[in-house]
Amino acid sequence: MKKTSKKKKAPASDGSMSLSGHLRELRNRIVVCVVFLLVAFTACLSFAPQFITYLTDMGERYNYVYVYIAPQELLLVYLNTALVAALVLCFPVVAYEVYAFCSPGLTKTERTSIILSLLAGTVFFALGVAFARFISLPFVLRFLIQFTGEVDVSASISIQQYISFLLTVFVIFGAVFEMPVISVLLSALGLIRAEWLVKGRKVMIVVIFVLAAIITPPDVVSQVMVAMPMIALFELSILLSRIVGRRKSSADSEEEQDADEA
Repeated sequence: MKKTSKKKKAPASDGSMSLSGHLRELRNRIVVCVVFLLVAFTACLSFAPQFITYLTDMGERYNYVYVYIAPQELLLVYLNTALVAALVLCFPVVAYEVYAFCSPGLTKTERTSIILSLLAGTVFFALGVAFARFISLPFVLRFLIQFTGEVDVSASISIQQYISFLLTVFVIFGAVFEMPVISVLLSALGLIRAEWLVKGRKVMIVVIFVLAAIITPPDVVSQVMVAMPMIALFELSILLSRIVGRRKSSADSEEEQDADEA
């Protein structure tokens, strides 16, 4: 009897990968992200007391007093804070792994656009968090604590609700400040146009003021302080989208001319 030997399949000459190869690569990249997240979570958990102290100092300036009303509440605050910090630290790794997985199917222009968008997205998210920390939250915290002076009620703030509120505000402002980056990326991919944004300007201004009214106390100053930067970001999105759209049109025209000459 002849022995049959199993031969490994050679990779395709054009550099393509089989479905099983893509699944293995996806699994390996997910494992890298999960391992890094666990390491970052462990490291951030050891610094959780410092994070919480920094956040509670913001309220103590306005005479906030914190309590926890369940045995596990403070522990959950530590875990949630460490998890959010770990997710922030993991974002560059996750972004790289996603980019590395998708990059073989992208053109050079698309790869450049995604890399620049990721870098700009990180910067704008940090700017949004800084805006919330140094401009919006001081007004919000001061306004909310003022109600205790009108009635005979002492404020004992649940530490879990307080930290959850701050983290939510940070994430909202960070996401809002991503508006120009998302507009540029979608414009580079040809999914939106500056003309569409201009037509929807009036609607967006109304939506922005509604969002500002939701995430801020019911006073005009706070709403305007939140709405005006958002409107400025929307106008910046229109400007950048128009620039990217013109460059994309020029590049497409050059490619068509080259194709016609060929």
